[in-house]
Amino acid sequence: MNISDALHQFFDHYLPHLQGVSQQTITSYRDAFTLLLPFAAGYHHIPIQHLKVEHLSFDTIVSFLNHIEDRRRNSPRTRNQRLATIKSFAKMIMLIYPEHKDIAQVIRNIPQKRAQKKLIGYLTPDEILKVFEAVDLKKPGGVRDYAILHLMVDSGTRAGEIASLKLDYFDPQDRTLAILGKGNRYRQIRLLPKTVELITLYIERYRLKPRPLYQHCLFINQRAQALTRHGIHRICKKYLTMALPEKRLKTLSPAHSFRHSCAVNMLLQGKDLTEIKNRLGHENLQTTMGYLRLDLNAKADLQKTFMQFTASRIAFDNKVETLIDWEAKEKTLAWLDTL
Repeated sequence: MNISDALHQFFDHYLPHLQGVSQQTITSYRDAFTLLLPFAAGYHHIPIQHLKVEHLSFDTIVSFLNHIEDRRRNSPRTRNQRLATIKSFAKMIMLIYPEHKDIAQVIRNIPQKRAQKKLIGYLTPDEILKVFEAVDLKKPGGVRDYAILHLMVDSGTRAGEIASLKLDYFDPQDRTLAILGKGNRYRQIRLLPKTVELITLYIERYRLKPRPLYQHCLFINQRAQALTRHGIHRICKKYLTMALPEKRLKTLSPAHSFRHSCAVNMLLQGKDLTEIKNRLGHENLQTTMGYLRLDLNAKADLQKTFMQFTASRIAFDNKVETLIDWEAKEKTLAWLDTL
């Protein structure tokens, strides 16, 4: 059987309809096969269109995994992700094309490579305050960026989750936010009053008028389109670079460091692990347990200052107060110019 027929079944029916995976997962799986097919064709010295399921032998798959690790300089984690994609394809082969179950079973038996676990990089309270301070609210997008950074610290949302937020996911009256997480699973969280006020301020006064296709999206970029996951990443990297020394930046993942900081702050407040798991949208408690291995020797006075700042209202935020005073002054000057 041609591998192209099986791939059409995999991407058109199995993944979206039987498994119900997200578009992001489908894109990741597509990238894996974009690399695998040319390699397999070269390995067997045949055109890609002549590849058959039988060509996905043990030697082919292992050689491909070694190739992306040695030649493309992929990490063992990326290697294992590519292998997981191929195993998912093999699982479909066993289910829909049982005549090829022997080949599929061999693929599924290929072990994953041991990989070092990355340290959980998180921001200390004083570093988060420095990042907040780095935002210039007077610049275009400043209020949006300020609201996003507060939301990330408060909610622990992933960059992709923030990019997918819709206006009706946000309820300022009940101070709640619905988040569409991994596996197309929704979770609802309660936000701090200041986060709610900042998002409301952004929506009412600073949100750019979006293009028709993006009217329901919460965060809009300068092109009047929905802010993407990569856009969120760039915003985080921008302000981290402005606020922190270069040596410190090497230990942090720009967007994920805010997510980890949320979990650490909840631990310092004595929150239950299950509560942290639900807020961050972890699939299992084992992932959340990783935060227990951190050294959380935070200064009590610094933690108290940080909590007071995040729990306050925007009326007590000097940055917002300065912005409002500046805008009032600008409007007055503009009015005087009309006289």
